Amino acid sequence: MSVPPGGSTPADVPPTREQWPAGTPPTNGAVPVLSRSAHDRAHLSRSLPDPAGGRPVRVLTVDERRTVPVHEGDDGPSLVWDEQPALPVGAVYLGEADGVPYAAVRGERALTVNGRPVDTWSGLREVGAALGDLDAGLLAEAIGILEWHERARFSPLSGAPTTVERAGWVQRDPVTGVELFPRTDPAVIMLVHDGGDRCVLGRQAVWPPGRFSILAGFVEPGESAEGAVAREVAEEVGLTVTDIRYVSSQPWPFPQSLMLGFTARVEGDDTLRLDPTEIEEARWWTREELASGRGPEALPPPVSIARHIIDRWVAGELG
Repeated sequence: MSVPPGGSTPADVPPTREQWPAGTPPTNGAVPVLSRSAHDRAHLSRSLPDPAGGRPVRVLTVDERRTVPVHEGDDGPSLVWDEQPALPVGAVYLGEADGVPYAAVRGERALTVNGRPVDTWSGLREVGAALGDLDAGLLAEAIGILEWHERARFSPLSGAPTTVERAGWVQRDPVTGVELFPRTDPAVIMLVHDGGDRCVLGRQAVWPPGRFSILAGFVEPGESAEGAVAREVAEEVGLTVTDIRYVSSQPWPFPQSLMLGFTARVEGDDTLRLDPTEIEEARWWTREELASGRGPEALPPPVSIARHIIDRWVAGELG
């Protein structure tokens, strides 16, 4: 399974959104929150000597813990961008919006950014769902590309240190001359239902007590996404599924996954047979249980595509 971990809230504290009954608050259309984007990645500019075209650049600092500077305003959180006269050395060009270039760079935490106060340093998991479309899309891109740079400093072909080109979007093996591009690992995440009002939710032992989610797993070499759905469901809970339908996708840059969301209908015997190495507990839940809050103690947080799919299924939009 590949669903984000997270904590539950004590009973005497107002519940967080992740604990609210499924289907509430209303879903944000058909787009998972980390799939939102309001900028142009401007890929052709990456090959230019100056991708920013001489314009000032807004730069986002990402520290070693993947957190970024955030301002808490009356309308919600927003990222704190460092206004630079040009693209800094070592920064990755992210694209532009409304004629303004954006970039990201590794750096250290600070109390202010270019004179602007920082209220907190938060990660994509914590703040991603509350950001506006522009900041959310840029943050997901920044985390993903910088994580690739952290993990791809040496060529897998020769072992030599790579050189960075195209504004951070290519690394070159200096021995073989081969261009190395950012890597994305596809994973499937699926809500298994009975064609009626029941779905399967499971949990891993490493998760906080009481949290359940839908099933997930990585696509194997030579395998289709639909094939991975059927295989993972059979391996994890012993069910045979059919009517596999694509829902939506969402980047999950921790460090480099792309979650492909599906629904699938159980065929034949609906008895759950768990893989003890993968699943600690799984059971069938009804729409009414999930919608009324009588389901699991905690569901995935709103930043995850898992919660997006659960909410849409409970609302009757899927399956």
